[in-house]
Amino acid sequence: MNILFICTGNTCRSPMAHYYLNSLNLNGVKAFSAGLFADGSPISENSRLALSEAGIDAGSHLSHTVTLEDVKKADKIYCMTPSHKATLISAGIEKEKLFLLSDKGISDPFGQDLNAYRKCRDEIFSSIDEIFKNDMPKAEYLTEKDAEEIAFIEKECFTDPWSVKSISDSMNGNNVFIGIKENGNLIGYLSLYESLDEGYINNIAVLKDKRRKGIGRALLKEITHYAVSKGLSFISLEVRVSNTPAINLYSSFGFKEEGKRKNYYKNPTEDAIILTRRF
Repeated sequence: MNILFICTGNTCRSPMAHYYLNSLNLNGVKAFSAGLFADGSPISENSRLALSEAGIDAGSHLSHTVTLEDVKKADKIYCMTPSHKATLISAGIEKEKLFLLSDKGISDPFGQDLNAYRKCRDEIFSSIDEIFKNDMPKAEYLTEKDAEEIAFIEKECFTDPWSVKSISDSMNGNNVFIGIKENGNLIGYLSLYESLDEGYINNIAVLKDKRRKGIGRALLKEITHYAVSKGLSFISLEVRVSNTPAINLYSSFGFKEEGKRKNYYKNPTEDAIILTRRF
């Protein structure tokens, strides 16, 4: 399925959408983008930075005006605003192909500061996640039989990994483990410790060659649903201050900074930021 994203100049919103969707590597889904009035300009610097913070490279993107060939190639066309959609309809584009990325529209951040672009990015990512939720990786609850695979991921991702025994033992307590499997093999997992109405994310880890494919987002989405269903008042976690992609991922799920832990991490020594999502 070919997905075409449309905005005004093809330098901000539509390229952020198309590079994000392609970064998910969804089976059979390929995205591209165009503008109603584009002049061959590169992607805006703030859009590039916002994508980079999410671990996505916009490459050598140059804007271009939507063509009849683009329309013919696309199976579905997602517009950023109702006015974009109306313009295409008035140009004779078949209505059946045209959709809004978000019912309320995605506001143009052009000319604003980086925070406006981050907000726009997060709205775009969330809208795409919702539209393609049936194509996204599916999280499942893990049991002791998955402990060895969890330990394998731990060894690859952390300098102080949990052992198989510690993982198995923790599964008999107040810890919940969820994971995502590919062809029956675990490729990412998240563990949450519950105490009364509080939730603490112990670890979230994805195999290195499976990153930037929406695995972390799928895990966070599932654990958020779990927390709400269990009536938790919040979920909290620590993250290295230098781990900008992870911080931005958590922020897109509503996590806010609530403090720091000095020299919390070892190998190398580094402070931790405490991030919390309250319900």
